[in-house]
Amino acid sequence: MADDFKWGIIGPGHIAASFAEGLKDAEGCSLYAAASRTPGRAEAFVRKWGGEKSYTSYEEMLEDPKVDAVYISTPNSLHLANAKAALKAGKPVLCEKPLTLNESQSRELIETARQEKVFLMEAMWTRFFPLMEKVRALTAEGAIGDIRMVQADFGFRRPEAAPDGRVFNLNLGGGSLLDVGVYPVAFFQMLLGTPEKIQGLAHVGETGVDEEAAFVMSHSGGRLAMGSSAIMARTPHEAWILGTEGRIHIPNGWWRPASISLWKGEKEQVMDEPFKGNGYNFEAVAVMNDVREGRRENILMPHRDSLTISRTMDRLRQLWGVTYPED
Repeated sequence: MADDFKWGIIGPGHIAASFAEGLKDAEGCSLYAAASRTPGRAEAFVRKWGGEKSYTSYEEMLEDPKVDAVYISTPNSLHLANAKAALKAGKPVLCEKPLTLNESQSRELIETARQEKVFLMEAMWTRFFPLMEKVRALTAEGAIGDIRMVQADFGFRRPEAAPDGRVFNLNLGGGSLLDVGVYPVAFFQMLLGTPEKIQGLAHVGETGVDEEAAFVMSHSGGRLAMGSSAIMARTPHEAWILGTEGRIHIPNGWWRPASISLWKGEKEQVMDEPFKGNGYNFEAVAVMNDVREGRRENILMPHRDSLTISRTMDRLRQLWGVTYPED
C-alpha cells in the first residue's frame, strides 16, 4: 500500500461528489479512480475532483491493485451487487447508506465480507463527527440522567424533485425512509439499541414509494423514539435527546452537527466545534485506519448495527405496504 490511501468510487454522482470533496480534507487519503458505465462520466468526475484513473467498467477498476478501498454510491437497488463484486475482488468497501434494500440483502452482504475476510462498512457519516462523539460521551456519563425520549427528523424537497426522479423510483429503492429516514433510525439505534415495538404511518404516492412518514419506536424500559422523513417537504432537521435530568438539542442539520446544547433545567450550555472539511472526511479516515490496522468492521458502525437498521426499516415498510421487487 502506498503512503496515500487510494480510493476508488463506483457511481460518480451527486453524493459521490461530496465524498470526493471530503477526501481533500481526509489526511492520508486521496481520490485515485472512478468507474461508471455511462461513457465519459467517470472521466469528467476524475478530471473535476483530481483523481488519476477513470474506468467504464467496474470490474476493470476492481482489478487495479492501486485501489485501496471502494466507495459505492450507486442507487440503493445496486448496492448489494456492486458491494459484493468489490468484496470478492478483495477491496474494502464503504457503501453509502442504506447498506442494502432490506435485512436479507444486508445479511448476504455481511456474510460475503466475512467469507472473503474483507472490510465492510455502511457509510453512516453522522456517527463520525466530533460533536456526535461528544453526544455519545455525554449520554454515557449520565449528563442528562437516563434517556427517556429521542426525537429526530430529516426531510427535504430538492428543486428537481419529480415523480421520475431516483427517490421516487420503486425499482431503484426509492422513498423517504431509505433515502433520509435511515438517519433518524440509525440515530435511535445508536442511543437506544434495538427497538421492541415499531409503529408508523406514511403517505405512499402514486409511484408506490413513501413520500412522507412518521414513526414511533418503543425500546427497553419504555424509552421512546419519534422520527419523521420526507422527500416532498423540508423538515426542521433537529434532534432532541430527553433525559430524566436534562436534555440535549442538536439544531440546524443534526446529522452534520457543528453545535449542540446541553440543558439542565433552564440553564443552557452551548458547545460549538467547527470542523475542517465537509464531514465525509471523517468516515474516510476511519475506514483507512481500520483497513491499515487489519480490522474488518468499524467499532462505531459495526455490522450488527446495520442489520438492526435494515430490520427496523423492513418492519416499517411492511406496515405501509411499500415493497421493492427484491423483497
